[in-house]
Amino acid sequence: MERLSEVTFDSLEGKISEETMKAIKSMGFKKMTEIQAMAIPPLLEGNDIVASAKTGSGKTLAFLIPAIELLYKKNFTPERGTGVIIISPTRELSLQTYGVLTELLEHHNFTHGLIMGGASRQAEKESLVKGVNIIVATPGRLLDHLQNTALFLHKNLKCLVIDEADRLLDIGFEREMDSIIRILSKKRQTLLFSATLTKKTKDLVTVAMQKQPLYIGIQEEEKATVDGLKQGYVVCPSEKRFLLLFTFLKKNKTKKVMVFFSSCMSVKFHNELLNYIDLPVKCIHGKQKQNVRTVTFKDFCQAKSGILLCTDVAARGLDIPQVDWIVQYDPPDEPKEYIHRVGRTARGENQNGHALLFLRPEELGFLRYLKHAKVPLQEYDFSWQKIANVQKQLRNWLQQITFCKCQPEKLSKDMSEHINHIT
Repeated sequence: MERLSEVTFDSLEGKISEETMKAIKSMGFKKMTEIQAMAIPPLLEGNDIVASAKTGSGKTLAFLIPAIELLYKKNFTPERGTGVIIISPTRELSLQTYGVLTELLEHHNFTHGLIMGGASRQAEKESLVKGVNIIVATPGRLLDHLQNTALFLHKNLKCLVIDEADRLLDIGFEREMDSIIRILSKKRQTLLFSATLTKKTKDLVTVAMQKQPLYIGIQEEEKATVDGLKQGYVVCPSEKRFLLLFTFLKKNKTKKVMVFFSSCMSVKFHNELLNYIDLPVKCIHGKQKQNVRTVTFKDFCQAKSGILLCTDVAARGLDIPQVDWIVQYDPPDEPKEYIHRVGRTARGENQNGHALLFLRPEELGFLRYLKHAKVPLQEYDFSWQKIANVQKQLRNWLQQITFCKCQPEKLSKDMSEHINHIT
């Protein structure tokens, strides 16, 4: 019997359309990941599935290929409206999924569209009225159209894909998902993908599935993160955190690095400060306009090197090519968020990456939770004598915000704390 890790896309010859196979080859895919090898065959047979897999396991192709083939076999046309709906938790993940979908549909004639907040609702409405066969959507905007776009033809729906289900529920889309599922046709195939199967996720499975699903998941074995990922932490007092971060980023400025912060304010603060002291960085966070986030995300994806500061809005599902380092300047609230963050690197087969977690001495207890979650970390040593001296540049920058500092009401609590740490 062929091992799952050795299954190739050529094994689908005769089982999927020539159009899809041609697209897969032009995209450069040869070997399937384990989740693809486990999920695609039963999905092609029409089964409902609940799939649990590590972040970066290749699940996007695992659900897109069978969804496209379902419409192909049914000779779906724009006049029949929407046949597949893919629900994603964030706009960025929707854009990412839509990009892969577009490549897979290169040789097909199916209409496809992106439905999400921040885009033109009127333009979406006009497309839906004409007939969009495959939709990638965020829950809020999708529900809006289901309830208010009268000529949105979805009664012929054949497949519903719920991607990053645990993240959807974490963000707070429980009510929207319940409403969407109640509105949509019950005569459909349902696919649910999730990094973790929480109680809320299991409740969603009960609501969404019309028949008993197959449960598919990669064996976690002894670790919760992929093998190609080297992970470590550094213990650093508050007053030295920024200097250590600056030194690390300066040393790795020719690499591709993502740095996670706990708040939008912290991202904005460090973005302004690092750019001021001649370390070019980009940032992405939830308070930005959607078009700004989209441009920044695409630029970072296409770059061979660069530094992206972000909040957890960018942490789930995004396939950013060849990220060398994931730096967590602020530790997450729980181990599963750590796992989702580091999932941005060492993605796919035979890929490698590094992860660095900053911890204050009083935060060392977090390591116990990571160990319990089967996340192996080793302590990294840094030479404190080699920490960069940017005190003069920091003083110059701080002088520019003296006016704000003299008027505390103009500063948020987060910003005040950041300033106090470097003064």
